[in-house]
This record gives sequence, C-alpha cells and structure tokens, in this order.
Amino acid sequence: MNEPTGTTPEQDTPRAYGWCAWHGNFAAGVRLIEVIEQGSGPGGARFACAPCRKVYGLAPFADR
Repeated sequence: MNEPTGTTPEQDTPRAYGWCAWHGNFAAGVRLIEVIEQGSGPGGARFACAPCRKVYGLAPFADR
C-alpha cells in the first residue's frame, strides 16, 4: 500500500482580490503594504499584488 510521502498542496485557499495601488488595477493576492493615518479624518490603506511587491521590493505590513 502506497502512503503519501509529502504534504498535499492546499486547494481552494482563499486569496484576497482588490485594488493594487502600484499598477492601478484589480488583482488577486493583494497584501496590505502601507497604512495612512490622519489625526482629523479618515485614513487609508495601500495594497499591492505579488508581481508589484517583487518588482518594487515592497514588504507586506504584517511581515514587518
């Protein structure tokens, strides 16, 4: 009987889909890069897709 020797890749893994602020279009797999805080009003956030993170050397906010 054959037993699996490694882990099976996860399927149906949820991925974030949203606006990439660096290339200016929607993309899958976006991650939060920058949080813009303002003292007297709403702040903001900028997200980037995987290709833009690689090209521009961006580190996701959660990984810092």
